[in-house]
Amino acid sequence: METNFLDLHQRPFDSAAQGLCGSLRTILFQIPESVKEKAQEIRLRANRPVAVYTGKETYFVKEQGRLTQRFDRTLPIVSSQEILDSFHHCCSYSVYSHQHEIRQGFVTMAGGHRVGVCGTAVYEENRVSGIRDISSLNIRIAREVYGAADELLRELDKEISGLLIAGPPSSGKTTILRDLARQLSIKGKKVVVIDERGELGGAFQGICQNDLGLSDVLTGFPKGEGILQAVRCLSPELIICDEAGSRQEAAAIEEGLNAGVGLITTLHAGSLEEIYRRSQGMQLLQSGAFYRIVLLEGRSAPGTVQGIYEVGDPNDKNDGMSHDRADRGGGWISAI
Repeated sequence: METNFLDLHQRPFDSAAQGLCGSLRTILFQIPESVKEKAQEIRLRANRPVAVYTGKETYFVKEQGRLTQRFDRTLPIVSSQEILDSFHHCCSYSVYSHQHEIRQGFVTMAGGHRVGVCGTAVYEENRVSGIRDISSLNIRIAREVYGAADELLRELDKEISGLLIAGPPSSGKTTILRDLARQLSIKGKKVVVIDERGELGGAFQGICQNDLGLSDVLTGFPKGEGILQAVRCLSPELIICDEAGSRQEAAAIEEGLNAGVGLITTLHAGSLEEIYRRSQGMQLLQSGAFYRIVLLEGRSAPGTVQGIYEVGDPNDKNDGMSHDRADRGGGWISAI
């Protein structure tokens, strides 16, 4: 009998803890459900207690899953061996197959949970080729939130393409992208998701465990190559991807734009100023593919929209509107 894939993530915290070694998994399964529901991250540091972050509070884990918010030296600690065992478990005991991710400092587990890896850099030919002596792991818990994109869809009505979603880390950007892919594809849009790091679809053995509706998903493709392949082979109306902005990606975005394809992507930035300061942000705005910026609040209110801004033509600065920024080469921005 087949398992309904929508049932696999009703307990995201336990799904993330499942990827750790047995001793840590057992104790994390026992913490109170009220904290599991709010948890955003599980942090493991060698010779330090397990820490669970909710965005507003930090809890340290004691015996039998009991919690305290007070750090002291008597708390149970995570051993170096438990860190190493958990790292191998996160990699499904195939570290080599995850080398591309590890070079970038993370591993994606089944379910889309992203594990940040901290240790000593290994260099080959003047570039980081891996990480050894793993000293800490940060498990960011991936959550599906049905309706996370409702506010955006109401505000923007049918004008949903050409959207740049910006916010600081853990502000809910990826959660909103998932829900946009699900809702728009179910409503009839031909949506292709470029899931380079496996966070959006949470693919395991080729099957998406997160609900992306009727989207076609290219998993593991670098975003630039994925965008070009989608345009060539899948005739999308809309391409959704996380954190685009390199030169190759900008060129691919331009080709997609010339083919009449809309794009939705994200950017790490906590303000409009930050978008303009980052070369990645400027490249995206100068591509001409983005008409609106959605700015999210921080980790204390994930998924909350701080503001929606319209991006104008950089040559059109005298239309009588009140602009939030002067032109910096990427077009003016005005509040909606």
